[in-house]
Amino acid sequence: MSELHTVNKSPFEKSSFDSCMAHVLEGSAVLLYEDGVYAATKGTAAAAKVAAAGGVKFYVLGPDLKARGLSEERLTDGVEVVDYAGFVDLAAEYGKVVSWV
Repeated sequence: MSELHTVNKSPFEKSSFDSCMAHVLEGSAVLLYEDGVYAATKGTAAAAKVAAAGGVKFYVLGPDLKARGLSEERLTDGVEVVDYAGFVDLAAEYGKVVSWV
């Protein structure tokens, strides 16, 4: 069963992102929001994990990216930006939502 994993903590302060990455399966998706968006910024160890996770789709919540002064150009290749309606669509699309806090 495919799952949507959500991470809202910075990978530089908490282990939520690493825990998520240890359990995410191919065919699932990860939505990064609030401080979790930092995991998708280029040039970080967390971004390297995003790039290496084949078969997993990654999304960031655009308003949270903007609130932190980050542009889409700073994101690791392949990460898609969604708005709040996109967040709802993802939650409806995947059979289960797993929140990593």
